[in-house]
Amino acid sequence: MVTTNEPVIIIHGLWVPGLIMGLLARRIAQDGFAARTYAYPTMRLSLGENAERFARYCASLAAPRVHIVAHSMGGLVALKMLEMNRPLRCGRLVLIGTPYSGSFAAQRLARFPGGSALLGRSIAEWLSSPRPVPDGDVEVGIIAGTRGYGLGRLIAPDLPQPHDGVVALAETAVPGVTRRIELKVGHTEMLVSREVARQCCAFLRNGRFA
Repeated sequence: MVTTNEPVIIIHGLWVPGLIMGLLARRIAQDGFAARTYAYPTMRLSLGENAERFARYCASLAAPRVHIVAHSMGGLVALKMLEMNRPLRCGRLVLIGTPYSGSFAAQRLARFPGGSALLGRSIAEWLSSPRPVPDGDVEVGIIAGTRGYGLGRLIAPDLPQPHDGVVALAETAVPGVTRRIELKVGHTEMLVSREVARQCCAFLRNGRFA
């Protein structure tokens, strides 16, 4: 159970500012959680650098535990942070549309002129490095989308089905994590979906989806 003195940190994905997570954060806060957003430079810094920054932010909250709701690349930052900072106490982590096992769309974009620069350093590091496996002490839940509308279809029309328009369903799988739910939402739509917010709150409260 997430208590009222334990912050729930909402972290965004690639190419967007932290403000984009505001609606999801408000809905989670309305359900009684101490939700706050966290912003980071998605392209300029490496994944390790972003993970260290995120760890310092979490430590600065001086809370007994933190909980994280992460969209897309934000989930990669969170997972890398937990791998690098084992002493940090994280109770529950919700990954929303996070491409854990790889990104067909990102690899396709990298083939275009200037595509690698558009992806930034964090995604490049994730794709070229071994994937961190979540610590057994962290309860992880996965929300994956199956409405295939999004930028990824323009970059990669042959994106493996089913997908959320950017991330293939198979790419969201994390070894050992069985608590997952598939919703008919697109990748960006996840940020404004009431059902996604409801399922985030259910997992934070009960350790399982509704």
